[in-house]
Amino acid sequence: MDITSVSDYINYLEVERALSKNTIEAYENDIFSFLEYLSSEMKIQEINQIKRTHISSFNRHLAASGISPVSIVRKIASIKGFFRYLCINSIIEKNPALALNSPKISKKLPKVISIKEIEKLLSTHLSTTEKALFELFYATGLRVSELVNLEIKNVNLKSGFIKTMGKGSKERIIPIGSKAKNALKNYLKERELIILTSDYGKKNDKYVFLRTNGTKITRQYVYKFIHNLGKKIEKNISPHTIRHSFATHLLENGADLRVVQELLGHSSIVTTQLYTHISKKRLREVYFSINSD
Repeated sequence: MDITSVSDYINYLEVERALSKNTIEAYENDIFSFLEYLSSEMKIQEINQIKRTHISSFNRHLAASGISPVSIVRKIASIKGFFRYLCINSIIEKNPALALNSPKISKKLPKVISIKEIEKLLSTHLSTTEKALFELFYATGLRVSELVNLEIKNVNLKSGFIKTMGKGSKERIIPIGSKAKNALKNYLKERELIILTSDYGKKNDKYVFLRTNGTKITRQYVYKFIHNLGKKIEKNISPHTIRHSFATHLLENGADLRVVQELLGHSSIVTTQLYTHISKKRLREVYFSINSD
């Protein structure tokens, strides 16, 4: 089967959509596994031969293979995006994935911890680096990837904000409070020493958070740190818990849903509604305020 169109689509995702490397790899793997199935199981050799029934067959094949509904939804979304691209660019005449149904999945809300629990975690013994990391994490609701890749040039302590590049290379500016600012100020003094005395400090001096040897902190470091921190309140928490708690506490204290949407970097306000765990009463209030505009 000719894979030129697949290469073109991947290039489009990378250049024009500016998706992350991990997202692009997932899309590519999903599409190639689909095409391989069609070639080996259904003897389809040309992309323009693919029909909706073939995609439905692949869908059933995935379900029978024991793949989780979440993974199937992602794979079908990858296939839909691919065929939408093919149609827009007149590579095929009809879109076989149009109106294709994906399996329904239950939307499980992530865990949330209370403000008192946040305060308890911050009152425990933390290193200067750990305190700055946690304070900033909770004050901004950053994604883990955004936190570990945060650059020093994008931190403005004087004005009290940070600038980050989220999904789809969308830039957003997030304010930080006095506690996070003070924690960062204390950490940045230690950071200067790390840069001067460590082997890797000068190589990584553009990043905010560095380990004692000068290397940039990793996603794994943050996950392990947050997980171990959760033991102090006898809860199994992750970085996603902190991001979710950030959004929840804002909404519970009267923040506008649109503001929270912008802070989290969500492209759709629907995502923010699903992401936040707030009372039904508060959600109704926000909903009607939005729809009365």
